[in-house]
Amino acid sequence: MLQKTIYTMKSPYRDDFRIQQFHFGNPESRDIAILGSLRGDEIQQLFVCSQIIKNLMTLEDDNKINPEMGITVIPAANNFSHNTHKRFWAMDNTDINRMFPGYDKGETTQRIAAAIFNALQGYKYGIQLASYYLSGSFVPHVRLMRTGYHDNTKAYDFGLPFIYEYDPAPYDTAVLNYNWQVFGTNAYSVYSGSTESIHKDSAKETWNAILRFLSKQGAITLNMHPGQNSYLLDKTHLHTIISDQAGMLYPAVAVGQHVRKWDPLAKILDPYTGQTLSRIDSPTDGTVFFAHLKPLVHQHSRLFQIVQYK
Repeated sequence: MLQKTIYTMKSPYRDDFRIQQFHFGNPESRDIAILGSLRGDEIQQLFVCSQIIKNLMTLEDDNKINPEMGITVIPAANNFSHNTHKRFWAMDNTDINRMFPGYDKGETTQRIAAAIFNALQGYKYGIQLASYYLSGSFVPHVRLMRTGYHDNTKAYDFGLPFIYEYDPAPYDTAVLNYNWQVFGTNAYSVYSGSTESIHKDSAKETWNAILRFLSKQGAITLNMHPGQNSYLLDKTHLHTIISDQAGMLYPAVAVGQHVRKWDPLAKILDPYTGQTLSRIDSPTDGTVFFAHLKPLVHQHSRLFQIVQYK
């Protein structure tokens, strides 16, 4: 394993800001790149990357990493925000994942993005452990942006339950996944169930999926379960349930659970009296893909997404 610092910035208050890169296999080869936490609340993503590195170190000791291929892992790119419990860059609240491909003479987050992109550009495959802007948990899945350069065939190699394809919005042109694809990398975003806390089961499912992907590309030698037959979906498969009341959310189902039409999904309770203000029932048969996590909800908040199979 080769460990190096790809970016350093002096700090007047704490230790210097550093981004660490871990490389396995051929140091000259750029085959598979994995990026963990870009945001300060992405604790699950950081944990998953740490376990990938741990597994790769063991495989390296056992001579089970292909010496002709190169695997690089950047577990975290925003430890200042980890330390201050902020989602975005702690100094000015900007999002590093809206700054790609970066500018090495620009603002701080532009410089950070430029350093990351320079380290990760030119890889055949790129995997980002991403998070969603809403508080909630997902079924672990792969997301693939339809840029015109995308290729979903290798997304099945993760063996996760779902592959979600979507069309990029204008702001997506400044995220890593989009720019990776534009510059010739097959890029996949992997969603690991949770964000701000470690969920052991979904974390293990995620790092095993990434190790499975590495194995199927020939980068490592590891006998693993082949995974699931992934179901390809897009937004037309998802039925979104919105809250009709504000109050305390009392869920009845979890992500990954199969539900039938009219099955209870949750209740919204009066936070003072405990009385039921609203009962949320499933409008369709399907699988719970997303579930809101915060205990208090506003009216017109997204509570659940149900996969409707076609």
